[in-house]
Amino acid sequence: MKKIVTLMCLSAFMAIGTSLSAQSYLRHSIFLNGNLPTGDFGRRVSTSHSTVPLTVTEIGKDASVGFGLGYRISYHFDVGVGNVAPFAGFDFLWNTIGGGWGDKYSNAYYNTPTYFNIPLLGGVSYIYDELPWNEIKAFGEFGIGTDFFWITSEGKGGVEGGDRYYYKASFAFAWMIGAGAFFGDHVSAGLYYYSLGKHNIDYTDNTAKNNPNASAQLALPTFERQRRTVGSVMLRIGFHF
Repeated sequence: MKKIVTLMCLSAFMAIGTSLSAQSYLRHSIFLNGNLPTGDFGRRVSTSHSTVPLTVTEIGKDASVGFGLGYRISYHFDVGVGNVAPFAGFDFLWNTIGGGWGDKYSNAYYNTPTYFNIPLLGGVSYIYDELPWNEIKAFGEFGIGTDFFWITSEGKGGVEGGDRYYYKASFAFAWMIGAGAFFGDHVSAGLYYYSLGKHNIDYTDNTAKNNPNASAQLALPTFERQRRTVGSVMLRIGFHF
């Protein structure tokens, strides 16, 4: 009798394991991103004055429309009506200074600052596969994590005695929400909002070494520290394997 019970238990476990393996799977995804800056990140800085480069009170704003790449690993579980897919991934987002500043920097022979955001997020997706159209599935997802924000240096590049400004990179809490559709099993498109947090804007010690005129900026008291609310509305095209 014990042998029969043991065999029945083993058979049940094997059946459950086979069912789970048939209904769940690992997936890798690569994304192409186009992003529209929001918050302070997208706020315009007036070009009415003719001085470049920007100062610590102005940098981190006026980001141009940008683009990026992303990677994600996810595990999909069949829940009867659609799939639930926990995921972890990152994006590499690029923006430069917008609002007509590019020409001003070029005319002054100054290096233009570039903005980089690298959000590291984990979350969950729900994929609904009962739509009336064949091969089209709707999805919605949410994720939380952190964002790494980095601004490249600006100033007189390669010119003796030219002043340069260097900015500290910072981390901040980030989250995103998005929705879209799968077209078949390997391509998706979605519209997202990425809240990339509030980032401090500070000079590094290299600024004092390369720009004696920046001492007043470096001496800003804590209560005057500059902070930027960084966000992006993004269109993401995904390729899934």
